[in-house]
Amino acid sequence: MPKPAPGKPKTAKRRAPAQNRLPNPPKRANSKQAKLIAMLQRNEGATIEQMAKAFGWQTHTVRGVLSGVLKKKLGLKVVSTDAEGGRVYRIA
Repeated sequence: MPKPAPGKPKTAKRRAPAQNRLPNPPKRANSKQAKLIAMLQRNEGATIEQMAKAFGWQTHTVRGVLSGVLKKKLGLKVVSTDAEGGRVYRIA
C-alpha cells in the first residue's frame, strides 16, 4: 500500500460494524429490489421462474439475490414451500 503524500492526513475508509448498521436500509420505491420484495410479500408468493421472467434474469441470479441480498444483507426471512407449480418463496 503506498504511503500518503507528506502533509496529508491518512483517512480510514472502514465500514461500520454490523451491529451499528441498519438491518433494513431504506429502499427506492421503483427499484428491482423493492419490486422483488413486493412479489415475495404477496399471499401467493413467487416462484423462481416467475421472478426470473419478471426481471429478465436467469434462475441462478434470482437464487443469488434471494440468499445474498435479501437473506444476508437485508436480514429478511425468506421461506419456501413446495406447491403444485413448483417451489414458492415468500417473506415471512
